Amino acid sequence: MDISQLTPMFQEYMAVKNQHPDELLFYRLGDFYELFFDDALTVSRELGLTLTGRAGGLEERIPMCGVPYHSVEGYLAKLVKKGYRIAVCEQVEDPKLAKGLVKREVIRVITPGTALKEQLLSDAHNRFLAFLQEEEDELALCAADVSTGECQWFVAQGADRLAAVEEQLYRLQPAEVVVVPGLTGYDALTAWLKTRLPDCALNMYQVADAETDFVQQHFGGMVSGASGAQDAATRELPAVAADAVRGLLDYLHATVMADLSQVNTLTRIDPRQFMELDATALRNLELLRNMRDGGKRGTLLGVLDFTCTSMGSRLLQKWIEQPLLDLSAIVARQDAVEECYNQPELREELQDALKQVYDLERIVARLEVGTANARDLVSLRTSLAALPQLKTLLVHAKAPLLIRLCGEVNLHQELLDTLVAAVVDEPPFTIREGGMIRDGYDLELDELHATARDNTSWMQQFEAKIKESTGIKTLKVGFNKVFGYYIEVSKGQTGLVPDNFVRKQTLVNAERYIVPELREFENKILSAKEKIQQLEYYLFNQIREAIRKQIPALQATARALAQVDVLAALAKAAVKYDYHRPLLNDKGYISVTDGRHPVVERLLEQEIFVPNDVHLDRDGERMLVLTGPNMAGKSTYMRQVALLVLLAQMGSFIPAKRADICPVDRIFTRIGGRGTSTFDGMSIARSVMEYIAKKIQAKTLFATHYHQLIALEDELPGVKNYSVAIKERGNDIVFLRRIVRGGTDRSYGVHVARLAGLPRKVLQRADELLKEYDAQAASCGAGAVGAAVPQGSAAADAVTDGGMSSLFSSGLQQELLQLDVMSMTPIEAMNTLYKLQAQAKQEAGM
Repeated sequence: MDISQLTPMFQEYMAVKNQHPDELLFYRLGDFYELFFDDALTVSRELGLTLTGRAGGLEERIPMCGVPYHSVEGYLAKLVKKGYRIAVCEQVEDPKLAKGLVKREVIRVITPGTALKEQLLSDAHNRFLAFLQEEEDELALCAADVSTGECQWFVAQGADRLAAVEEQLYRLQPAEVVVVPGLTGYDALTAWLKTRLPDCALNMYQVADAETDFVQQHFGGMVSGASGAQDAATRELPAVAADAVRGLLDYLHATVMADLSQVNTLTRIDPRQFMELDATALRNLELLRNMRDGGKRGTLLGVLDFTCTSMGSRLLQKWIEQPLLDLSAIVARQDAVEECYNQPELREELQDALKQVYDLERIVARLEVGTANARDLVSLRTSLAALPQLKTLLVHAKAPLLIRLCGEVNLHQELLDTLVAAVVDEPPFTIREGGMIRDGYDLELDELHATARDNTSWMQQFEAKIKESTGIKTLKVGFNKVFGYYIEVSKGQTGLVPDNFVRKQTLVNAERYIVPELREFENKILSAKEKIQQLEYYLFNQIREAIRKQIPALQATARALAQVDVLAALAKAAVKYDYHRPLLNDKGYISVTDGRHPVVERLLEQEIFVPNDVHLDRDGERMLVLTGPNMAGKSTYMRQVALLVLLAQMGSFIPAKRADICPVDRIFTRIGGRGTSTFDGMSIARSVMEYIAKKIQAKTLFATHYHQLIALEDELPGVKNYSVAIKERGNDIVFLRRIVRGGTDRSYGVHVARLAGLPRKVLQRADELLKEYDAQAASCGAGAVGAAVPQGSAAADAVTDGGMSSLFSSGLQQELLQLDVMSMTPIEAMNTLYKLQAQAKQEAGM
């Protein structure tokens, strides 16, 4: 394209667009943001906007679409959710004062990880931007949530460094990952993100040269350990981590285009301080998101979240994802929860007061980057007004943690007084149209308002004077936004209009005029309104600057309130669900009496959850081998034990009558083997058990259908057999949901199939086959497992001569033969059964 052919406005547009080729450019023209060329084609398609055209000096009209400036945020949110990057180009000078073209500049670049508007933020979740930096065999991650001010770093080394960083990414759930060009494993990272974090945007960014002390300039030397406290050992960042932090800051300044003073504490992600939960454990335990639709229902978070603030909800998620290892820190949380548990009045009053607190972290972030409005000031004022009551409630607390948090809550009284005096109760949404500042706050503003408000009485007096001087008793003096002030005379009275009346507008039944005195008054009023808007905007920015100076103190208050909120919420959950405080030990054993699954028991509607005990130690009962039929509760029991330990280490009470738990450094969750034959599967299972028992010596719950493995109780140290108790009633079984000592030598597969609703003919045939297989296994020796069906046997004849054909079509028969039933989970079995039933109905014409 020959840019010289374009009109001056489009030449200016192209100059800006060339600086932002990878962003959709929203270009401010009057009351609209317009998009041109390919950007217009893209946005019109994605948002369903009408595509128009505009002459710009070329032979063909330039594609164009636009949105009103006052409603642009909703459109931006939709595009960012679709993964687009957006550059907002604003008018940076007053059009009335501009000579020639109005000067425009890009004031912010919006990416998925830097969005600050409420339309893009979930109150209950952080929105992290992650930056990856690599140097030799080290890979550093720096992640920041611009909306809350949090910033964290992590370094992994060696061949598995990318996998270690991916585990942290899964925990953080970033909205955007930014990498430097040439990152080793970029393709693998791309594939992993598509699978595990499909909504996360991946961008590449070349960091500009920066001063060597850029990180220290921004953070002021505050490099913290994972606890958030000053830690001399981590004050000096590793070189690769410093580069990652520098790269992230560079990227943020290039996009957000603000000082970012709310991002003021740099915290190390130190796995040694928390229980380690990899992506598999986080997913399979359904801590924050269920595996069905990714929602909150059916998760540990869904059970525990009685928080009253967005800040508390986000912190609760962090506590769930990062249970503590330090006994004293766990006990400190337990003491605080116990005080709220034992004092219902304190707990309820704390939660009532917290309900008045808005999202302080995100309010101060919006004020810092310039995207806040007067309604944010009202929310801040309401929040600060609730602090004295919270402080009064906490000042008499006995738990050391509550005492410390009380000291960290600053009342910010001077700021509160300013907001009370300055901001009206219901300000407008925009900050440039006036109506934000309360009467009495600024003398000059009050005088301007008086001038603007006097127009009604002045117009009445002027109208009376004109009527008397002209003799036109029916004339009216009025105003509208399009034509301004006017004198209206009906058609029948226009002959009486004096010569000094200048026609302004013609209506069907009247004429409208203006006179010098009215024009002078109009200029005065309009000038007053314009000055009001300018002065209110100036005063708003003054208040904003005063708040910016207190951002660290406000953030400290916000974080203290978030902790109080979580502690009160855990106490409420404990009261509501009959949880009890577990004991903690450093002796290496876990003992739970009448433990319950915190999530499953809440989902049961017509059934009472059956509690179970568990005992694990370093010696005699280190590995529990669980046997029993599918759907009997083995998986529920294993997850229950994991969740009880996790709850205890995050400082919560737990659903158990009694418990004494030693902290564990990691929880693994297993995925059952797939596609293995009986002998392969049993061989792998035994090998894994031997390795864990002899080498790793981890506390283990091992569920299996290979009943021969129960013999390992006599062969491997620390192995004990347990099973799920059942009760047989003829051909039926009843799951008792109790975990009892000893193994079982049956899977009750046919019984489970009967409970699942398989057709009667199928069940009868399965019983026949099972008896034949058992007889064959017995003839091969007591230890034989899964003996192959001998050629020429009755079972083989049944298959080849139509025994199955009498029940199934060839297609269904083939599908059934290919199923690895023993490795299927109950849910997979039910889904497969549903599919086969639907296929059978279709073939039967039902």
